[in-house]
This record gives sequence, C-alpha cells and structure tokens, in this order.
Amino acid sequence: MKELNVTGAWAILLIVVLLAGVLGWHARYFEIDASADTLLTRENEKYIQSKLVDQEFSPEEFLFVAYQPKDKPLLSAESFEELREIASEIGQLERVASVRSILNVPLPTLAETGDLGSLDTAALTIDRAGFPIDAISSALRGHPIYEDLLIDSEQTVTALQVLFRPDGELASLEDAITTLEAAALDGSPSDEAAARLERLRMEAAPLQRKLTDVRNQEVQSIRAIVEKYEDNADIYLGGVHVLGYQLVQIVRNDLVVFGAAISLLIAILLLVLFRESRWIVVAFACCLTSIVCTIGLFGLLGLKATVISANFVALQLILTLALVVHLTVQYREYARVRPDWNQARLIRETMRTKTPPSLYSGITTAMGFASLLASGIQPVISFGWMMVIAMAISLAVTLILFPALLAILNRRTRVDEAGHIRRLLSALANLSISQGRLIGIAAALLFGVCVAGFLRLDVENSFINYFAESTDVHRELTFVDQNLGGSTPLDIVYTAPPAGEDLLMNAETFQTMQVLQALLERHEAVGKILSPVNFTELAREINDGKPLTEYEITAVYRLMDEDLRESLLGSYYSADTRNVRISLRIRDTTPGLDRGELLQELRDDVDTALGEDADYRMTNLFVLYQDILERLFRSQVLTLGIVLVALFVTFLVIFRSLRIALIAIVPNILVTATVFGIMGWLGIALDLMTITIAAVAMGIAVDITIHYIHRYRSDARTSDPASAIRNAHGSVGFAMLYTTVIIVVGFGSLAFSDFVPSVLFGVLTGVALASAFLFDATVLPVLLARFPDRNSARQGSSAEAL
Repeated sequence: MKELNVTGAWAILLIVVLLAGVLGWHARYFEIDASADTLLTRENEKYIQSKLVDQEFSPEEFLFVAYQPKDKPLLSAESFEELREIASEIGQLERVASVRSILNVPLPTLAETGDLGSLDTAALTIDRAGFPIDAISSALRGHPIYEDLLIDSEQTVTALQVLFRPDGELASLEDAITTLEAAALDGSPSDEAAARLERLRMEAAPLQRKLTDVRNQEVQSIRAIVEKYEDNADIYLGGVHVLGYQLVQIVRNDLVVFGAAISLLIAILLLVLFRESRWIVVAFACCLTSIVCTIGLFGLLGLKATVISANFVALQLILTLALVVHLTVQYREYARVRPDWNQARLIRETMRTKTPPSLYSGITTAMGFASLLASGIQPVISFGWMMVIAMAISLAVTLILFPALLAILNRRTRVDEAGHIRRLLSALANLSISQGRLIGIAAALLFGVCVAGFLRLDVENSFINYFAESTDVHRELTFVDQNLGGSTPLDIVYTAPPAGEDLLMNAETFQTMQVLQALLERHEAVGKILSPVNFTELAREINDGKPLTEYEITAVYRLMDEDLRESLLGSYYSADTRNVRISLRIRDTTPGLDRGELLQELRDDVDTALGEDADYRMTNLFVLYQDILERLFRSQVLTLGIVLVALFVTFLVIFRSLRIALIAIVPNILVTATVFGIMGWLGIALDLMTITIAAVAMGIAVDITIHYIHRYRSDARTSDPASAIRNAHGSVGFAMLYTTVIIVVGFGSLAFSDFVPSVLFGVLTGVALASAFLFDATVLPVLLARFPDRNSARQGSSAEAL
C-alpha cells in the first residue's frame, strides 16, 4: 500500500501559495465601479444616442446640495449668509467651475426695464442688487426655470448646483469614441475603425478611472464642508455621481462587514457539524485561496466589479465551500467504514470517487452562469464571464489543495456524523421510498403555484428602492426627488422645421413645443421640465405678461448676453442643427409608478404633439434603464430555455443516458420555478440585480443533483432502488444538508444589509439552496427509483472513466 508523499504535498502547497501571492499582488488593482454607466449596455443604440445628445448640447456635469434651514426662513439674510459660506467653501475645490444658487442667478423680472436684450443680467442677482425679501419671493414663485430646480414651490428648500470643469483631454477622447460608435450603428465597422475605437477606449480608461477617484474625493470633501452647517439646516446631496459614490461605499462595507460575519458563522457551523478544527482550516484555505486568485486575476485583466457582479465573492464562496464539504463528507465516510485504510488510501479513494462528480458539477454550474451571456445586456454578460472564470479557479484550487492539505495531516481514527442528522436523512429517504406518489403530486402542485407567481413578475428600476429607508442615501435621494423636481433624467430630442432666413424658430414650432410640454406636465411622475418653452415664458413675464412674436424672440436671442443665452437656451436648442431638447426629470417616489406605462404614455404625448410620423429620440438614464429591463424581461424565458437545454445536453454527455438526463433536469426546473414564484407572489421586482438569481439557483441545484445521482447510480448497480436511496442519503445526503445549513445561515446575515439587492441576494440564495436540498432529497430519488436506468452498469463505468 502506497504511503503518503508528504514532501510532494508541501511542494504543491508552496506552489499554490506562491501563485496566490503573485495574483494577490495584482488584487490591489481590482476595482469596484458602481457608476450608473456600468449598468448600461454601451453598444446599445439608445445609449449611443444619449451620448450624441450630450455631445451636441454639452450639459454640464453637476451635483446638488439641497439646503433646508431648521429654525429660520429660507428667504432671510441669515440663510443667505450661510448659503454664501457653503458656496464659497465648495467653490474652492479644484475642479469646481461655479456654484449656482438663488443668490447669483439673474432675476430679470425685477429689472426696471422689460427689454431682455439690453439687461445687465450680472447686476440682477440677490448678491449684487440686494432686492427686498418680498420681491425675491415674488420673483422666484412660479419661476419658469428656477422653481423645482433651485428652489421648491413652498420656498422652504433651495439647492446649490455645483458645476464642474470638464477634463478637456477625456472629453475629446469620449467625443471621438462616440462618433465611431455612432458610425458603427449603420453596419460593421472596418478593421481600421474597430482598431482605432479600441485604442481610444484604452487611452480613455486611465483618465476615466482618475476622474472617478477625483469625483469620489469631491463628494467626501463636500460632505465634510456641509457637516459644519447641519446644526442649522438639513442638508442633502444629490446627483448621479453622488449615487455612484454611495453605491461603492455600501458595496464595500457589505463585503467587509458581512463577509466577516458570514465567515464567522460558517466557521462556527463547520465546527458544530464536523466537530474538528481541521475542517475549518481546510475549508477556509480552499475558499480564501480561490477568492484571492480570482480577484488577482480580475485585477490583472482589468475586470471591474459592478453593483451586479459585486456578489461574485459570496457566490464563489458558496460554490467552493459546497465542493469542499462534499470532499470532506466522503473522506469522513471512508474513514468511518474503512478503519484499515491509511491516510494515503483515504485521500486517494476520496479523490477518485469525488473528482468525476466535482468536475461534472463544476462544468454544469459554469453552464448555468454562462446562460447570462445570452441576456444581451453587457453588465449581466460581464457577470456571467466573471462567474465562469471564478468557478474554474475554485474547481482547480480545491481539487489540488484539498488532498495536499490532508496529506500533511494525520489520519482521523474515529469519525462519525451526528445521530440526529442521520435520523433526519433516514426519514427523508424513507419518505421518498414509501410516499413517491404523494411527493410527485405535491411537486406538481408547487410547480403550478410557482408558475402562476412567475407570471406576476414585473420589472422595476428605481435606485431609491435599492436602499433601506433608514439609510442616509435613501433619505437624500427621496428628499431631492420630492422637493427639487425629480431624480431620474429623460430627454426628448427632435428637429424643428426650417423657420425662415431671419427667424430662430417659427410660431408653429413654438406652439408645438408648448403643446408638448403641457401634455408632459400632466403626469404626476413628471417633475421639472426644461426646454426653450421656459425661455419664452420668462420672456413673457419680463414683457409684462404679453407674449412675444417669433420676430421679437429672435431679436432677444441675438441681443442677449452670451452667457445668459447659453445658460437659458444653450443646453436646449441648437441653432445650427435646429435640434430641440426637452429635459424631464422623473419623480421616482411617485406612489404606484409604473415606469413602462409612463414611458409609453410619454411617447403617446410626443406622437400627439409632433405627429405619429415625427422623427424624435427619447434618451438619458430613465429610457436606458427601462429599455434594458424590458429587454431583460423578454430575454428571461429565452435565457432560461438556453440554460436548460445546455444543462440537459451536459447531463446527457455526463451520464450517457437520456432518462437520467431528463430526471436530473427536474430539480433544477423546480428550484428556479420556486425562486421566481416566490418573487412573483411577494412582489419582488425583476431587475438588473435579481435577474442573476436564476443562474445562482441553477448553479446550486446542479451541484448537489450531480453528486446525488453519481452516488445513487454507483449503489444501484449492486442493490435495489430502496437501498440505493438509503445509501445516497446516508453519504451524499450529509454533504447536501451541511452545505444547505451553512449557506442558509451564513448568507441569512445579509438580511441585515442596508443595500436591498444584497438582502434579496442573501434571502433568495438561501431559498434556492433550501429548495434544492428538499427537491434533491425527495423528488429526485422518487424519479430515479420510478424510472430506473436499465443499463446502469455500462453507463456507470463510462461515468467513472473521467
């Protein structure tokens, strides 16, 4: 009998440690990018159209600082002084171009003359002119531009709009990238254009990373500035980059806090279940090495974790731990029933028995995550690739590290599993043997209920609902959304007809815009709207309430101060292309908001105002996220179909039996149906986060299904089905139950996270694993016994050949 090669084992451990060290060094380059852009499909036509709109109208980068005094009126000398101090401190930040507020924007309605073209707008500000409070209140009330942008309708909240200088080099690169991407929409780009596009993206990448870091530092600095004033006022930050910063902080906090909590719970459970500290060491060595190598490889390859893929660490921990538990249970079983085997024989037989099903389950789990590649949504596709890579690394590391670690440890002389657990598994085995018909009927009924729940699934995209109501970010987003004109931007862009040689726009165009804006304003969920209409309304107010003719508006436009003209009209009308931009912000907190229905109603409004044949574009974040979710929902059935077919083919190749392949797919279908059914009945929306649960459910169910079938078929060759079921429950059943308990309890701690997607991930993952254990311990053995594999001996030998 061969003895252990301890020297070889230490050599393997040294190589693994060195490899992990090298990759661990590159882990410092691994990034979490939670910006809004990471949730978009960048090759999508609507995304590129949004970039083209930004390119044409050059909207400024900004963030909001909302200010609500606690014990004094907003329109008061004390509040104005505090606003000046805050604005002055923020204005000293290097990249801040200006801080716009009610104090420094022109109030031309307070001018003595009504000639907008000849006004000295710089002198018509609160800071310069010192207008009386009553006059200021009157001028701001119902202001066509400033109300719901810089001040709320109740005049109790104002906003400092912090405007930033663009990075000229990065802006130039991004414009060139957008131009090439837009050209590629008409067909496949040439090799030269594709190469140039890739070059430009590589040049832009480090500048974008640097800008992200700068933005995060700016948010931290602004928070530090406003903290000094929070005794006197409620102050909230808002804007896309503030949201990205908050997401990164919460995701990182979850990784650290809940990663530590999950690790501690898993360690305690491993000790309770196995009653030996060595199994904690072995499990954590395999898990930690796998995760470090994976993160290091991602850092080396430049792959970033987004909000969607940030849970890959937890998923890899689940899958690695499940593999280690299966190996551990098999080793302990052999140690218990074969006391005559030495350590070398125990390790060798354990690896010989469990390597084939481990490889099978690794391949099929990877296939489950590979199904995400069919989603057509770039961030989901990236997550799929990351999990395929992570699964491959976990499989390789565990199958190498597990035997090497055991080789340097002594053989266990007395190994047994807990009696109460053995009795539970025995009861489940007896239930499967004696109540097969009842189990089948119950599974069919459950499947029907879950399908009904699946049909109730809906899609949503509210970022506000991603955060617990008790969090600062939820309060900030809600406050800005409800008090300052909404939070999610949407743009409508169309080309106005020619206006004549000397006109800016003709009367018909102005009337069309007014009709369209009036239609849009009817919707409760539509907040602030800005367009050339706001400029004409302001001009009418200055003109003593009398509307201006198309010739007067053109004259005012040409005589107006250039800075004022750019501020009022530059971002909403292009005289060169005659493109009109109507900018809306959607109130995400509107009760009962159905975003898909709202978007369709807005399209109907545009068709009504412009005509059904009108050429227009709807762009920006609201449209982009809704487009992704609608395509995601449509592709969900296709994605599930693809993964089921792929898994079936894989089962067919592995087991060389059509009957076994069909049986093996049933628990996976039931697990997925259960997860989606629960989501549907509980009203949990399908979004970019929860879409990955299907792949998780498949991956978890596949793992224990393969291990159970492998053991059952091995025993069925020499015994009757009832004995094979009892033997499988008495061996693989322990690994199935241990994995379930460890993961459900460990990841149940995520229920305390402030990030709702993390809560849903933890809870739904627990549901997936618990249901996978239940179906594999009851439905699967009933099917295996009811439809026996008549050629099991021949098929079993081919399965052992791997």
